[in-house]
Amino acid sequence: MTSDVPALAALRRSPAAARRLLVFTCFLVTAVTLTPIVMMVLVAFQSDAESMAARPSFWPGSWHPENIGRAFDLVPLGRYLLNTVFFAGGTALLETVTAALAAYAFARLRFRGRSVLFGVYLTTLMIPSQVTLIPQFILVAKLHGVDTWPGMILPHAFTALGVFLLRQFFLGVPRDYEEAARLDGANRWQTFIRVIVPLAIPAIATLAVFKFISQWNNLLWPLVISNSDSTRTAAVGLQVFQSTNGTQWNLLLMAAAITTVPLIVLFFLTQRWFVKGITMSGLGGR
Repeated sequence: MTSDVPALAALRRSPAAARRLLVFTCFLVTAVTLTPIVMMVLVAFQSDAESMAARPSFWPGSWHPENIGRAFDLVPLGRYLLNTVFFAGGTALLETVTAALAAYAFARLRFRGRSVLFGVYLTTLMIPSQVTLIPQFILVAKLHGVDTWPGMILPHAFTALGVFLLRQFFLGVPRDYEEAARLDGANRWQTFIRVIVPLAIPAIATLAVFKFISQWNNLLWPLVISNSDSTRTAAVGLQVFQSTNGTQWNLLLMAAAITTVPLIVLFFLTQRWFVKGITMSGLGGR
């Protein structure tokens, strides 16, 4: 520990050196993060022989954009993408609505056992999803929800993480806004819809994006509950692709790259709300 003290002191005395260290660390982390993605895209445009070579070369000897069409021809990838949009979007929408209502109740309503109930609700975050997988499947099967959209979406439409995130944001909203709305004759529901929700749009958008991305990449639950192409998502479709067509790495990685594009586009479209929501959701803590 004593050997680190002079180095830290030098960084404090030299802001330029500290800035260079931060920039270098940023570039290093970015390079490590992007390397697998770049490799995936490069191999996706290789020929069959290049991708299956004993000594693979990640840079294509010749580019093969026709691999895009081949990936769509081997499996119904377009249908899988539409299914994923419906699954992730429906789950994100339902969880955002339920989390906003529950979070407002925990943040503003006074009722007996509120703190205890909220604490018990938060303990569900410590339970791995694999533990509840079998009970969820049995429940959905008894309700005849296997290979149906309600059976896929509803079990994941209620989570404690969304309630916790929005509750922290609601706690940071001054009560003066609600009191002013009450003086104008608004009831509790009108206050929530017309005052709280507009102020919480950054946090709500952040929760929706988080949920959409997590469900877009969700493999376990759709793999268990869906049995046909009508409900299979892109993550499950990649498993079907590999089991059907073997290890055609260029086409498999092309399909994986295609399923990644919507997430990249979504992030660039929502990054302003994403960053703002993360920043503002940490203000409330009382």
